[in-house]
Amino acid sequence: MQDATDDDLLARARAWLAEDPDPDTRAELARLIDAEDHAQLTARFSGTLQFGTAGLRGELGAGPLRMNRSVVIRAAAGLAAYLKKQGHTDGLVVVGYDARHKSEDFARDTAAVMTGAGLRAAVLPRPLPTPVLAFAIRHLGAVAGVEVTASHNPPRDNGYKVYLGDGSQIVPPADAEIAAEIDAVRTLHDVPRPATGWQTLTDDVLDAYLARTDAVLAEDSPRTARTVYTAMHGVGKDTLRAAFERAGFPRPVLVTEQADPDPDFPTVAFPNPEEPGAMDLAFAQARATTPAPDLVIANDPDADRLAVAVPDPTVAAGWRMLRGDEVGALLAAHLVTRGAQGTFAESIVSSSLLGRIAAKAGVPHVETLTGFKWIARVENIRYGYEEALGYCVDPEGVRDKDGITAALLITELASVLKTEGRTLLDLLDDIAVEHGLHATDQLSVRVEDLSLIAAAMHRLREQPPTTLAGLPVTRAEDLTRGTDTLPPTDGLRYTLEGARVIVRPSGTEPKLKCYLEVVVPVAAHADLPAARTKATDLLTALKQDLSTAAGI
Repeated sequence: MQDATDDDLLARARAWLAEDPDPDTRAELARLIDAEDHAQLTARFSGTLQFGTAGLRGELGAGPLRMNRSVVIRAAAGLAAYLKKQGHTDGLVVVGYDARHKSEDFARDTAAVMTGAGLRAAVLPRPLPTPVLAFAIRHLGAVAGVEVTASHNPPRDNGYKVYLGDGSQIVPPADAEIAAEIDAVRTLHDVPRPATGWQTLTDDVLDAYLARTDAVLAEDSPRTARTVYTAMHGVGKDTLRAAFERAGFPRPVLVTEQADPDPDFPTVAFPNPEEPGAMDLAFAQARATTPAPDLVIANDPDADRLAVAVPDPTVAAGWRMLRGDEVGALLAAHLVTRGAQGTFAESIVSSSLLGRIAAKAGVPHVETLTGFKWIARVENIRYGYEEALGYCVDPEGVRDKDGITAALLITELASVLKTEGRTLLDLLDDIAVEHGLHATDQLSVRVEDLSLIAAAMHRLREQPPTTLAGLPVTRAEDLTRGTDTLPPTDGLRYTLEGARVIVRPSGTEPKLKCYLEVVVPVAAHADLPAARTKATDLLTALKQDLSTAAGI
């Protein structure tokens, strides 16, 4: 390292090392400095991890472009400064955490910083589902909450999700204002971090959450459906089992290999139920269970998402994962049948079927930008969902997606149908005949080089497709300009005759995501097989044509 740039890089690394409070990252960084590892130092010091509307999320390691205690302390200090400027000089901040590497350390650091800033801090008693933290904010009257989690990201990642006092995640301009306060932290030596002074909560807050879970179920509804459950090496098991026991459902059969928290997620490539192979162990357990279960249910590692699978003899595994849009429609139909009132909300990338169900039921329907930070803010929300396996079924209790209460509600629906000799698939057929077959799919491209995503978006903006899958594009919208009902966002939306396509960069992973939907009218149940074949062919063609148009 001879030139000035390298000298500057080394100087920044040494300055960071001098105030890093974590012996693990200090040792890692010292090795890189001693080796003068330019590539690795550049990867860590060529910028800072950006605080956005998902808070922070990134790979664990030393330096400002990684998740570590130094970054978390700065983030907590910025949040504390923001809260105090908002007038919350002695407000309560609740901190929750999952079982990932360093999560407990990050939670403790956050509590220390809040206490040092003159705020009150309370930490959940142990690793618990994210919905418990979201509940605790409103339950305890906190001014903010922090959840340390990277949700379903790879094992090497961790994250920092911030909520304000309404119990929903931050949105602009709060994110930018907090980011500015983080940038204003010059050195960690300026951030007081007492060793004590915050509260460690008891199980009272968890008990209060569990008491509310009963509210999502209809009184005297059947509770007979049998389930196989996987926690995906996360923190959902104990809370979900307690909720099921309270409700009177049969005890879920556990996928033991994935039941307990393990930050290395040893049985899956990605701890996300949507990823290929992630549900294989659950399906194997379902096939081996007697009596046969009615459902397989899965949470992601922080248990805010829910995956549902149903018996299907036509597929090799004997079980088929329902798409998030299918579960979203089933829960909506169930709530409508129960007479639910209030607004049904979804993100723009979710199926348009929810709008049709809501219109038929005479309840308001709203579309928002992607993410529960937007969905949860819909006025008078009664139900919200997003295609990425997120469902909000008790917005008064948890103003975010909640994989525990959603699991209760879908199992109640399966129980109701079971008493009628029917299944979730039968109800999906009925919905398709009533509203048209709404088939959805996703083209998702994971990249190492983020510039490839920007290049694909640029190409689509410069040369928007005029036809896809043989269907004319009747409207092309660049969502960076906003719409009559949506604020600006980085995305493209194409409306076709009987189809819709939305393209956007992922907000949490290095992915380009393309959301596809086709709608095929269905006159009668006998027409469903042909409609499904047509929908599958159209979705396949949409994927191929869109991939070509985007250059991916």
